[in-house]
Amino acid sequence: MDLAGLPAHHARYRPRRYAFGFGDVALDWAGVEAQISWLAGVLHARGVGRGDRVAAVLPNCPELLWLVWACARLGAVSVPLSPLLAAGGLASLLGDAEARQLLCCRQTLPAVEQAMASLATPPAVLVTDFGDGGARDLRAQRAADGACDAPSRPDDPFNIIYSSGTTGTPKGIVHSHRVRAHYATLFANAWRMTPESVVLHSGAIVFNGAFVTMMPAFLLGCRYLLAAAFDAGETLARIERERVTHTMMVPTQIAALLDHPEFDPARLASLEMLLSLGAPLPRTHKERLLDCLPGRLYELYGLTEGFVTILDRDEVSRKPASVGVPPPFYRIRIAREDGSEAATGEVGEICGRGPIMMSGYHRRPELTERTIRDGWLISGDLGYLDEDGFLHLVDRKKDMIVSGGIKVYPSDIEAVVLAHPDVLEAVVIGVPHRRWGEAPFAVVRLRSGRALDGGALKEWVDGRVAARYQRLHGLAIVDDLPRNVAGKVLRRALRQRFGAAAAGDDSAVAGQVPLVPPTEP
Repeated sequence: MDLAGLPAHHARYRPRRYAFGFGDVALDWAGVEAQISWLAGVLHARGVGRGDRVAAVLPNCPELLWLVWACARLGAVSVPLSPLLAAGGLASLLGDAEARQLLCCRQTLPAVEQAMASLATPPAVLVTDFGDGGARDLRAQRAADGACDAPSRPDDPFNIIYSSGTTGTPKGIVHSHRVRAHYATLFANAWRMTPESVVLHSGAIVFNGAFVTMMPAFLLGCRYLLAAAFDAGETLARIERERVTHTMMVPTQIAALLDHPEFDPARLASLEMLLSLGAPLPRTHKERLLDCLPGRLYELYGLTEGFVTILDRDEVSRKPASVGVPPPFYRIRIAREDGSEAATGEVGEICGRGPIMMSGYHRRPELTERTIRDGWLISGDLGYLDEDGFLHLVDRKKDMIVSGGIKVYPSDIEAVVLAHPDVLEAVVIGVPHRRWGEAPFAVVRLRSGRALDGGALKEWVDGRVAARYQRLHGLAIVDDLPRNVAGKVLRRALRQRFGAAAAGDDSAVAGQVPLVPPTEP
């Protein structure tokens, strides 16, 4: 298995084919291979070899992409870390990864240096954009002479992805060369990609979701376009200008795209796939996409630890409330609390297995054993299978609200809030309640240019939820929502912000309507 040799393969047989674009940078496959080979030589000259971890604290940039493939060529392990991490969190992850080398930029260097001050064995640092020929300037480094490839075995680690940390301390998830090869073949087939496809990635490539289009693109030799960051207007323009065929977005990005004043389905005529992943896509957004971009929408439910279901473009209109089915060679079961298998339509914990299962959590064998039991990945998500075997998500197990002994699923209430025409995003959390233990609280972001009274919105929602115990204890209208680098909303940050006020004297706080006790369940 020569996964690391994919860029060299295309450079040999399709050297002048347009391969990569980033800002003003445009490279053919020969140019891509030259960049990867040079970086591999630099790392090799600095002593990086098989099994060594090489961390990166970078925003989206070509060097971050080259690092993935350069490490694979050396038999080393790439460890991409979020450039948004503060020094304390960065030190924790660098210490856990035991990185030998670290690649950063001028923007992230201060946090890196502060983090390394607390490490007993800090990694050596290279900076990609000093450009002054300094000792740590990447461009001033000399590459090793001669070939430095170290062919890897299928089960050797390819990279360590630290979980995005929406619920606590991130965990290092180890994926092997075999798993990344399965990413390449599985998703190339699932997305109906060809060597002529044009792939745009505008999210952070430290996020594991990036590999669901990156790996098939490098397998097939597609054109891979990388954006510095997501911008709805620029994404619309680039899809139109570059005739993009495949792109992926998290639901918040899809919402921003649909809400952009220059959105026009005609500008996206080249698209063959718009993939939604990272969080459930609200039904209102899904219906609009089905109407204006028919036959393009896919949805992926998945865990970095190694299980996915896919809602295919040809099934979205038939099963719009589901997140699809496992691909071939994958299995799914819904487990009750006692471990027995749930019946059709019965809510339980989603468990899955298949070829992209992680090797385990880095240096955390006990947690690995709790997460993978008898070969099944225990997801921590709640859902059910319908009569056709399609998976329907209910909620994260840890996000479920227990109010007066009754299970309340935030997603059910979020669907009602999102049905309001002025609402762009909504997150429902559980907040402390003196009588019921917990109660639902909504945090809402409005569409651009809209104004709405929070009290009126709360009344509108309470009049439409299915049960009295789903009525809101309070509601906040905010300008933005806290997110991690993957674009996922940080629910714990919302609980910290609004939970204390909700548990207090029910008085109003800035940006929200007065907290009103719900009707008794």
